[in-house]
Amino acid sequence: MKIVVIGGSGLIGTKLVNRLRQKGHEVAPASPNSGVNTITGEGLAEALAGAQVVVDVANSPSFEDKAVLEFFETSGRNLLSAEAAAGVGHHVALSVVGADRLPDSGYLRAKLAQENLIKASKIPYTILRSTQFFEFVSGIAQSATEGQTVRLSPAHLQPIVSDDVADALADVTLGAPVNSTIELAGPERIGLDELVRRFLSAKHDARQVVADVHARYFGAELNDQSLTPGKNPRIGATRFEDWLRRSIA
Repeated sequence: MKIVVIGGSGLIGTKLVNRLRQKGHEVAPASPNSGVNTITGEGLAEALAGAQVVVDVANSPSFEDKAVLEFFETSGRNLLSAEAAAGVGHHVALSVVGADRLPDSGYLRAKLAQENLIKASKIPYTILRSTQFFEFVSGIAQSATEGQTVRLSPAHLQPIVSDDVADALADVTLGAPVNSTIELAGPERIGLDELVRRFLSAKHDARQVVADVHARYFGAELNDQSLTPGKNPRIGATRFEDWLRRSIA
């Protein structure tokens, strides 16, 4: 089976391409670096020729509200149009748990717009919504840092390692379209402030984490339901402490 992975050179894309190839499939990683640009449409028709499945794990180069919305809307329209012309039978997209619950976040508004384009198209689809990756904790800490203080919401989240995301995405890609959304999360709930506190402590980082219920996470205030999955999510196996221990080693 020919599978095209849009954003195939990124964190998740690279892992997914490797997993699908190991299972014996013809996999084409597509990105601007390989001459495929979903914003301009360059190379899309050629890349999608003969593809049965397209997986979209591309991300916006800018998280600014207007830019990120334009990216996901333009990319989504161009990609879905090219897929329809190529006769693609399954569109798979990676999204974010909570995309429909945090309208104050420009990034999540953009992801929801992307999801709505997929649902409105006639292409069979599966949307996999994941919680935050362990690998992003450092960036979350940096975005909330003022001097030596890291101000974060104590709201719960259920983060996951990128390897578990890639595993789930590979399963979804090789399965039949569900024409619905699947949620994916890590095995443990933890406060965002405590997650970063543990990370900084393990890294011997002197910054102090302060819990603030009004602290914004990429533009939005959080509660315990904002970034946690609903009923019956798929659960990854890797605990944060185990990943942290390995990453330090």
